Amino acid sequence: MVKPPSALTIAGSDSCGGAGIQADLKTFAALGVHGMTAITAVTAQNTMGVRLIQPVDADLVRAQIEAVVEDIGVDAAKTGMLYSPEIIEAVADEVERYDLPLVVDPVMIAKDGTRLLRPEAVEALIKRLMPLATVVTPNALEAEAISGIKVETLEDGKRAAERISALGPEAVVVKGGHIKADGRSPDILLWRGEFTVLEAERIKTRSTHGTGCCFSAAITAELAKGEGILEAVKRAKELVHLAILHGLEMGRGHPLINPMAALYNEAERYRVLRNVSAAVRLLEGHPEVARLSPEVQINLGMALPHARDHRDVAAIRGRIVKMDGGVKAAGCPEFGASRHVARTIVTAMRFDPERRAAMNIRYSEEILRVARDLGLSISFYDRREEPPEIKRQEGKTTIWGVEEAVRRLGRLPDVIYHLGDVGKEPMIILLGRTAIEVAERAIEIARRLT
Repeated sequence: MVKPPSALTIAGSDSCGGAGIQADLKTFAALGVHGMTAITAVTAQNTMGVRLIQPVDADLVRAQIEAVVEDIGVDAAKTGMLYSPEIIEAVADEVERYDLPLVVDPVMIAKDGTRLLRPEAVEALIKRLMPLATVVTPNALEAEAISGIKVETLEDGKRAAERISALGPEAVVVKGGHIKADGRSPDILLWRGEFTVLEAERIKTRSTHGTGCCFSAAITAELAKGEGILEAVKRAKELVHLAILHGLEMGRGHPLINPMAALYNEAERYRVLRNVSAAVRLLEGHPEVARLSPEVQINLGMALPHARDHRDVAAIRGRIVKMDGGVKAAGCPEFGASRHVARTIVTAMRFDPERRAAMNIRYSEEILRVARDLGLSISFYDRREEPPEIKRQEGKTTIWGVEEAVRRLGRLPDVIYHLGDVGKEPMIILLGRTAIEVAERAIEIARRLT
């Protein structure tokens, strides 16, 4: 048996499973790291807020750390909610004693305003624990509290990072969730005297419960695996972006992020490839499908559950071509093989995450009539109405077109068509939950054509 990397979270328990040790353990698992815990406090909380906090005795926190280090071993550790000076002292003693690589997430206040760190514990956190840290990960509000610098802009964040770095940690990441940055979310890493700004698109969502825990846990997991600080922070930001993008709409307050989204994607890869392969065999077994082939030929794709771009969509490299009176795939299903169909699917999934497959076929009024007879919902977009700024950007037409078709119908249709433009062939797109479902619809349409 191979011993996996191991990481320890020293933090509070979140009873709704969205933050704290629960989020940390999910994140460790998603990144292939064995997770262990030293619980510092038990909280009664949900997405609405924190109802009650019961701290754990500092000696019990110390004993938990000792127990796992002396038996299993710890490749990297992180802290979250520490609550009291006594707990901070106990944790600092054990980190020094075992020389643990440490990520400090200076958790101070919950989203509902509840204090998760007693006022008298702030000094202990700054003077006792931060000098021992490999990485410190404050958000803008925490960076203000630690540095005394109000953080609103990128430059404010850099100045705060410099002041926090002077406290002794090897690296500082000031997270950009609260920083004003024109639709971007910039995390500011200060390491070895140099700044690196890691940006991602700011996601308009309420699914933010557990973001800080997930980020610091992901850094910890990557350090446990032997990655350097810069690579660990980069990977953590990617995981958190995906976790927020595919948050869990649960509860009546701040919905939860989904640290397992990346793992679910990976687990689905084989199933998606198998589904597309089976769909291709169906199409190849029905010669009448050749009636549906446009001049540019057919492609068929299916996305992973949490697809972000064409790399998460399996399609046919070289397309499905007319051959010997039927159709034949020019290549095998591959992720990233098609950008056009992939953009359609990824955009469609914004409106209905269950609709993860699509296939392009030729346009004709008869095909649309058959689709209506089958009870399929239909919408369209007019490429003559496409804004010039969209037309100038490669790949934006498809995205705009799906959005327009949804706007016209009020929901995502089963069929989207357009009548073409200068140099652009008219086209119909069939949408469905799986590649097999889309292929079966195409076969039924082809059968009914006169």
